[in-house]
Amino acid sequence: MRCEVCGRKIYGAAHRVIIEGAKMTVCSKCAKLGSGTWTPKPKPAQRKPLPSKSIKSSYPNVKLQKTPPSQILEPQMELIEDFGPKIRGAREKLGLSHEDLGRKINEKVSVLKKIEAGKMTPDTKLIIKLEHALKIKLVAPLAEPSPIQAYKKTAVPKLTLGDLIKLKEEMGDEKKREPS
Repeated sequence: MRCEVCGRKIYGAAHRVIIEGAKMTVCSKCAKLGSGTWTPKPKPAQRKPLPSKSIKSSYPNVKLQKTPPSQILEPQMELIEDFGPKIRGAREKLGLSHEDLGRKINEKVSVLKKIEAGKMTPDTKLIIKLEHALKIKLVAPLAEPSPIQAYKKTAVPKLTLGDLIKLKEEMGDEKKREPS
């Protein structure tokens, strides 16, 4: 233990004195600076919590896990594109101000305004809160590419300069073979 005044290591018994109104633990040399003594209060005995009737006590081998917010939405779901105007319309339809909605879902007014303006994308937790409070759907299934788009992506081969040279050479060879 070290002296709270001079910082030296305290050998033997520590002195508890009051120096300028502050309760300090000091060495024997610094104890002369104090005007009075004090005694530490005994720590209250800690009580053991009472066993509560819960799922865990009824089923000791079952562990409850909290689902992270990123896994609440299914992976094949995505936020709709026009979420801002949809949120604003639903809020106004219910007659709620930004402040009222913020209190209802425990969110800052500035965040709600940014989301409605489209300057911010809500996270999964906030999407769920907004859907519940405003009674709207903000997520939709992932849009799969149409077969035409998929065909366009795979059907067109990418040509390199080497491929063009080979094509030109093949065209030249075919012209030489044709009888005139």
